[in-house]
Amino acid sequence: MVDRSIFKAYDIRGVVGSALSIPVVRAIGRELGARARAAGTNVAVVGRDGRLSGPELSGALAEGLRDAGVSVLDVGMVTTPIVYYAAELFGSGTGVAVTGSHNPPDYNGLKMVIAGDALHGDAIRSLGDAVVAAMASPSPSASVPLGSLRSESVVDRYIDRIVGDVRLARPMRIVLDCGNGVAGAVAPELFRRLGCEVQELFCEVDGTFPNHHPDPAHPENLQDLVRCLASGSAEIGLAFDGDGDRLGVVTKSGEIVYPDRQLMLLAEEVLSRNPGAQIIYDVKCTRNLDPWIRARGGEPLMSRTGHSLIKARLKETGAALAGEMSGHFFFRDRWYGFDDGLYAGARLLEILSRHADSGAILEALPDSPSTPELHLETAEGENFALVDALRAGARFEGASRTILIDGIRVEYPDGFGLARASNTTPVVVLRFEADSAQALARIQGQFRAAIQALRPGVVLPF
Repeated sequence: MVDRSIFKAYDIRGVVGSALSIPVVRAIGRELGARARAAGTNVAVVGRDGRLSGPELSGALAEGLRDAGVSVLDVGMVTTPIVYYAAELFGSGTGVAVTGSHNPPDYNGLKMVIAGDALHGDAIRSLGDAVVAAMASPSPSASVPLGSLRSESVVDRYIDRIVGDVRLARPMRIVLDCGNGVAGAVAPELFRRLGCEVQELFCEVDGTFPNHHPDPAHPENLQDLVRCLASGSAEIGLAFDGDGDRLGVVTKSGEIVYPDRQLMLLAEEVLSRNPGAQIIYDVKCTRNLDPWIRARGGEPLMSRTGHSLIKARLKETGAALAGEMSGHFFFRDRWYGFDDGLYAGARLLEILSRHADSGAILEALPDSPSTPELHLETAEGENFALVDALRAGARFEGASRTILIDGIRVEYPDGFGLARASNTTPVVVLRFEADSAQALARIQGQFRAAIQALRPGVVLPF
């Protein structure tokens, strides 16, 4: 029996041993192998993060791929971006990272790219259909030669590639908080090679995540980094999520610089060399991005949230850079177009190293009273029903426009409110921004009334 809920909008995730079992992962590997061969490639890279279930699941995935006639290159325990890098390095453009990303320790999952295309949406749904059918009625597979298996480390080549691309104007003292995720196996060496004096915080890879949850999108997970910066001599702190594809930033004074503001600095630098380039940002980002990008000669494009969805939009538009509020950054300028928290951190330090006071540069970026991502927990599937009901019937007084590309983003002359259904966990993601605290409270009040009209008695996170 296959739990269909593991097939998300832009990856596969589930609780290990129940929703995500060895037989299911092996079956997924067979179906991915069939799709890889249909796309004209018979080599796939497989890597895994530091979760305890990683070795067993990546082994099952490799078995399935090989059964389908695809040869497997196992790059071991690495960040998800290193899997993408290896897929580029060896020319197949096909790779699968076994990772639960920022989910709790009992989760794991798969992030997949085939022949250069990240699987999302209908492609993942059809993959799920095929896996369900194959496990319900097993039939002899087509006779194809068993794919080979070999192991190879690409970490040194990955680090060399970044060190050859990024140049810091001066040495920097930094703190790296890897949250016991797999970035801890790579980031300290990378940033030391770039010329940084590195203080390590939770860089020991431990799939139980004993210190804090490996998700820099939430302020509570950055408090150890804030304290470390306050008591030490480092000028800036970088934090990474469980599989190293997202970035968090904290200044010496303890200010959390959210990714939409980081994107301003990165966009300015990219546009200085790529006049008129398109810059993509997701629906959760600040209203300040649009005028910032336009003022520097760029073309801003708002997108749906989701790493695979944004990679597809990047490829479709030819945009030079994309970023998400969750901390995913995608460079086509000097890089490959996939999301990589470590590379984004290196590019940010390259900019900041040109200034004597990196914190002042970051803290001077346009800002408005806002909330981080707020999560309203629901039953499985109820998050989509609630957001659909808001889109269909809620009315927001004084709104200047409503954007429906991903949930409902209501824009006012003095701020915005957003409610969207997460595609990875059963929550409604909420975010608010305004020109003043009073406007922020007013917009939140309208959303509170609209949600409670649909779900009386619901306890909201704001």
